[in-house]
Amino acid sequence: MMYGALWRALPGPAWVRALTLLVLAAAVVLACFEWLFPVVAEHMPFNDPNVQTGTDGALPAGPVARDAAEPSEVLA
Repeated sequence: MMYGALWRALPGPAWVRALTLLVLAAAVVLACFEWLFPVVAEHMPFNDPNVQTGTDGALPAGPVARDAAEPSEVLA
């Protein structure tokens, strides 16, 4: 419905309308990448590059930061 209204609102023959719509779509994509996405990215939690450490500066214990065990100890 919206696309039909936009198509009827544009002047000229069909090829001019199609070209105009392509230029408008490219302008919207460019505006999103230049202004909208950088502003939104500041508020996204997955863009935080900081590594959380304990009070002593050590990495928290977890599946990655564990003591190295001998293979026999792991299987026992």
